[in-house]
Amino acid sequence: MKPRVLLTGFEPFDRDSINPSWEAVRALDGWRFETPAGEGVEVQARRMPCAFGAALQSLDAAIDEVQPQLVLAIGQAGGRSEITPERVAINLDDGRICDNAGCQPIDLPVIEGAPAAYFSTLPIKAMVRELRAAGIPAAVSNSAGTFVCNHLFFGLMHRIAVRPLAHGLRGGFIHIPLLPEQAARLPGGLPSLSLDTIVEALRISVRTAWQVRQDLRETGGTLN
Repeated sequence: MKPRVLLTGFEPFDRDSINPSWEAVRALDGWRFETPAGEGVEVQARRMPCAFGAALQSLDAAIDEVQPQLVLAIGQAGGRSEITPERVAINLDDGRICDNAGCQPIDLPVIEGAPAAYFSTLPIKAMVRELRAAGIPAAVSNSAGTFVCNHLFFGLMHRIAVRPLAHGLRGGFIHIPLLPEQAARLPGGLPSLSLDTIVEALRISVRTAWQVRQDLRETGGTLN
């Protein structure tokens, strides 16, 4: 099986015309990199609907098609100033707003009967260290929210845990800030990062996630 990484990003939502997760991910579609061992790895990108349920169907189809060994799902987090690999996905849908299909689940499980939470299988602390070393602001996040980003993240980790076709698959989720053009349209001076910076951050994250299997043991916690 060819070594492959699947990157996913979301379509625009909440009346916006752009989503930085898809803009960054599609810039890496077809990118190939070589590991220190001389292994060539191909990256493929797929766009996910910002809709409960449909996002998981699209993710399943993308995994079945690409047959990756590594999945990094990317999502927009307005208000964050850093690249934030997520630590944990929770089994809860609780929409602050409706999704793009007009659905707004409140206090419902992502998957009935599944565990309360799953931890990412990405080396999130190693990724943060490498991003910071490259001059890119980054931090571990301990909450992926309760909207479609967490929905997709939980669905990904559940598939990895229970489906035989996903044996050996690793994956997780990364939230990214707004683009400057998005922040400029919003009051309050929300933080942003340029698309070039986000794309470079994803390159570093993919390389690190592919190469590092045992994460660092260093602080990544918060006081509240």
